[in-house]
Amino acid sequence: MTHLELTLALLALLLTPGPTNTLMLVAGSEGGWARVARLIPVELAAYLSVILPLALLSDRLAGPMAAARPVVAVAAGIWVLYLAVRLWRPDEAMAETGTVTARRLALTTALNPKGVVMGVVLLPAAGATATGFALLGACIVVVAMLWGGMGVVLPRAGRAAPGMGVMRRAASVWLMGLSVLLVLGGIGSA
Repeated sequence: MTHLELTLALLALLLTPGPTNTLMLVAGSEGGWARVARLIPVELAAYLSVILPLALLSDRLAGPMAAARPVVAVAAGIWVLYLAVRLWRPDEAMAETGTVTARRLALTTALNPKGVVMGVVLLPAAGATATGFALLGACIVVVAMLWGGMGVVLPRAGRAAPGMGVMRRAASVWLMGLSVLLVLGGIGSA
């Protein structure tokens, strides 16, 4: 796989709507560019914490990864369902800090199945080189900025704005659907 092919594959995968992108969209709509800028390093670190070991050890991890895939998929589905419920009905503490925290984004991103695909399939196919990892980092940052930026440009006047409840609930419904797909995929691959 050439560097161009790797970049296109990474962008295609990362741009796909999912739990991490949904949280970046909500973060942008709630807190603007300042919140997005604080969360991008969190997303990058979370993805790299999963992808780097998988890419570097993919040959040795093929068997154990196949056995763990259903468990990881179900765990990710349960976590995404929890996020969906929290977005649907934010509590008072969330009204102060926003619904997207660094901890939630990090755990969501670490459990995101996209990380496994990038670490086990895409980067090893490109040779798992330093250039490949640099392209990965650049793609993660660019996509996080795009999703966060979409949230920033949504009409908003703070977390209490009339449209924020609707936007949070739409994100919640999307995450609920993703959680069902993750759990069913995990059960189906067991």
